Amino acid sequence: MIAQVNQFLDYLASECGLSQNTIQSYRHDLTAFVLYLDESRCSGFQSVTADTVLAHMVRLKEKGLHANSVARALVTIRMLFRFLWAEGKIPENATSLLESPKLAKHLPEVMTEREVTALLATPDASRTRGLRDRAILELLYATGARVSEVSRMTLDSLHLELGYVRCLGKGSKERIVPVGEQAAAAIREYLASARPVLLRGRNVEWLFPGARSAPLTRKAIWQILKKTALKAGIGRRISPHTLRHSFATHLLEHGADLRAIQEMLGHADIATTQLYTHMDRSRLKAIHRRFHPRA
Repeated sequence: MIAQVNQFLDYLASECGLSQNTIQSYRHDLTAFVLYLDESRCSGFQSVTADTVLAHMVRLKEKGLHANSVARALVTIRMLFRFLWAEGKIPENATSLLESPKLAKHLPEVMTEREVTALLATPDASRTRGLRDRAILELLYATGARVSEVSRMTLDSLHLELGYVRCLGKGSKERIVPVGEQAAAAIREYLASARPVLLRGRNVEWLFPGARSAPLTRKAIWQILKKTALKAGIGRRISPHTLRHSFATHLLEHGADLRAIQEMLGHADIATTQLYTHMDRSRLKAIHRRFHPRA
């Protein structure tokens, strides 16, 4: 079970870009949960029921944990089970019917359009890895795809002549996402000049091959983004998910329909996508406060 917890935490770090302090808090909560499962002789996460989770919550309260700490533990466990279910590690999500406590929601960070432009212009297109890095970053921003979707994208997912790519999302749900000409051009140049060099004679299906016959990992892509952002002079922490949030926010700011954004992001529920309307209103308020003479 610890191995699956580590996979989840790696996903949070590499794809969602959470800070090490947050990751450590989640690790603490999940380690306590795994210890409880071991003591309860639970054979694995696939054997966990909603009653098991609730019993653990009762135990935490009996130990004197603050209500906020217990609530955070429940949220963390629910996140873990959503991840395991989406990855096909468990047959069903035992926590799906458990109601999450109402915690304060923080709007995600987004990049400005100027920052995105600087980021995409930074990779050195005269170098093989620079062509690859530019293609990866262009694809992330052009499609709003999750880093896991880009990591495991195959050559037959590309339909650049028709202007779209196929993304395989959570729960193996496939969706079609348009890709702009600038991103398509970067991918074509990568395919023509860089990918054959990186393959070194291997024959693999992955668009971005990594070591041996495996795809480039989520962590490797996050490191590429981190390094490129630093070179671009972006002085704050960004992650692949920041590009996903920026994709949706910039579309909304330029008048895109919320339902269309939902479709492109692969959100099952429009309520998830509606987060970006709150972000847009917050940005408008900030602009008003800054520039209105009587704000």
